[in-house]
Amino acid sequence: MNQTNKGTNLLTEKKERFSSSGFILAAIGSSVGLGNMWKFPYITGENGGAAFFLLFIVCLVLIGLPVLLAELAIGRSGRGSAATSFIRAGGGKGWKAAGILQVLAPFLILSFYVIVAGWTLHYAVIAFNGDLFSTTDYAGAFSSFSSGILPIVWQGVAMLITAGVVVLGVAGGIEKFNKVLIPGLVILLIVLMIRALTLPGSSAGVSFFLKPDFSVLTAESALVALGHAFFSLSLGMGILLTYGSYVDKKQSLGTATMAIGAGDLIYAFIAGLIIFPTTFSFGIAPDQGPSLIFIALPAAFSAMPFGALFGGLFFILLAIAALTSAVSLLEVPVSYAMERWSISRTRAVWILSLLCFLVGVPSAMSLGMFPELTFGGKALFDWVDFVTSNIMLPLGGLLITIFAGYVWKGAAEAAGLQARWFKIWLFMLRYVAPVLVFLVLLHTSGILSF
Repeated sequence: MNQTNKGTNLLTEKKERFSSSGFILAAIGSSVGLGNMWKFPYITGENGGAAFFLLFIVCLVLIGLPVLLAELAIGRSGRGSAATSFIRAGGGKGWKAAGILQVLAPFLILSFYVIVAGWTLHYAVIAFNGDLFSTTDYAGAFSSFSSGILPIVWQGVAMLITAGVVVLGVAGGIEKFNKVLIPGLVILLIVLMIRALTLPGSSAGVSFFLKPDFSVLTAESALVALGHAFFSLSLGMGILLTYGSYVDKKQSLGTATMAIGAGDLIYAFIAGLIIFPTTFSFGIAPDQGPSLIFIALPAAFSAMPFGALFGGLFFILLAIAALTSAVSLLEVPVSYAMERWSISRTRAVWILSLLCFLVGVPSAMSLGMFPELTFGGKALFDWVDFVTSNIMLPLGGLLITIFAGYVWKGAAEAAGLQARWFKIWLFMLRYVAPVLVFLVLLHTSGILSF
């Protein structure tokens, strides 16, 4: 027996398991990331508000959930890492490259994701101690911060926290971590939503977010909504393939899919009811990208009563969201390393965490310390973000739909759906999702524009 097969067999025999509730919370934790608190508000602002939000819901339900179920089913059927799930579920050797893509993408995403997670940790600290509000030049403060060594220090802190959770295992680390942090996240969301909704002039932000004007929608809006539904559910990045392999066979994947989708949607909804009332109350444009979180919103917090408290809570909320996703991202290559080289979880976690940190350092430096790390007008950080989010993830999602819709013979049994729902699911995977995901790939890669 060769070393690879030995590692595969060991993983199968000793495969860790989530509890039913732990699995759903961990999957929700992977989707409840920075995207819905940072990216969702500004793309919603750019695309007309409420009408775009409704379009996002449609994309999430009709496309996102079928692909989500497919990933979970493939993972549970294969019982291997994201790299081998396709083959172990019944695909040919040609699907090995698709599996490797599902491991490489989260590793690269994590390399820059922990940078932003570090920013949130830093801002939480300086919000609570008052340093954040000791100046009115928030743009200058962020520029000064990003140009020094602190971003790399906080990147290391975020990486250490992430590794410290994953090294404890699936049940002892990832599940327990999410069981503590997700309820805490919900409490912070509700507190901040109430604060935002009680601000003077907040009703204008609520109307923008909840009263649709469909005349503002475009074909590009539809692709942006679909792309975000894909990204917010953590599709195409190996997480759900990996988590699916840890799910007990008694767990209903259909029920889990609905619960995960509902958790992601509720988070986006409450995020909108935090960001838009706050921005409209203080006359801030909600389409400012990264500067909205780290420049514009601190100015808003400084102007409200108990701003240091609410600002600190907001950045703790962001940090929790970032870390729950970071934990999920790290587990994907860790699972692969344990399987491929038959090494212990502890060794896999610390080796990959160090590598990921080192790979991310140039990206962190490109945002201020060494701005010359720029290619074609984009900083290295932006290039890694662009390649992973706009090319690798849609491509990974497209391969999922093709495999589940056309190649996989065991889809019906693995999904566990009743005949009527299975036919609908298969129709979406075969004829709707691949076309739309391919259009998203063309659009996000810059090939297709409107």
